[in-house]
Amino acid sequence: MSSHKILVVDDDAESRGLICEVLEANGYAVGAVEDGAAARQALGRDGLYRIVIADLRMPNETGLDLLRNLRPQIAKQDISLILMSSFISGAERKSAKELGAHAMLEKPFRLSELLQLVGELTNKNPMGIAP
Repeated sequence: MSSHKILVVDDDAESRGLICEVLEANGYAVGAVEDGAAARQALGRDGLYRIVIADLRMPNETGLDLLRNLRPQIAKQDISLILMSSFISGAERKSAKELGAHAMLEKPFRLSELLQLVGELTNKNPMGIAP
């Protein structure tokens, strides 16, 4: 089991479940929540998360809002954030970069792309999904 714990934040239960399943199949410890408030609570309870994968468009709080709110914690705990969305505007890309997002994935993306990014962050080669 990997020591790199990952938190998946997505209001779509099906998408959240699929991402968790693939990450777990590749040996990662994974937690999952449906929104930004729950993500902040999970990160506050468990300081072992090293990667947050969050949807950009969620009710009540966007992925960018989450990134803004977590910025001090991200820096202090060395957490990497990956944002994903079916549409990402130029302004959102710029804001995400300025706020310190590691990457942005445009849905639908290949799960191998996600595993590649996570692998780069954890120095682990993906094994469960072929490119």
